[in-house]
Amino acid sequence: MQVYSYSEARQKFATVLKQAESTGKVIIRRKDGQTFALIPEKSVFSPLDVPLIKANVTTEEIVDIVRAGRER
Repeated sequence: MQVYSYSEARQKFATVLKQAESTGKVIIRRKDGQTFALIPEKSVFSPLDVPLIKANVTTEEIVDIVRAGRER
């Protein structure tokens, strides 16, 4: 776990974020000794979340394709 001073973290903010992403936690220490933890959030998207595609296919055609696949 890396510890940065407040001014160093401010100057190297992109580096601090990358470090937090790779190690899971970065500590930022102020001059008065108070410390803060920078922890990346976990992604909350579903693996079933897929981008849409534009297709000129009707519902009937999709049902026919699925039925044909099941008959094999």
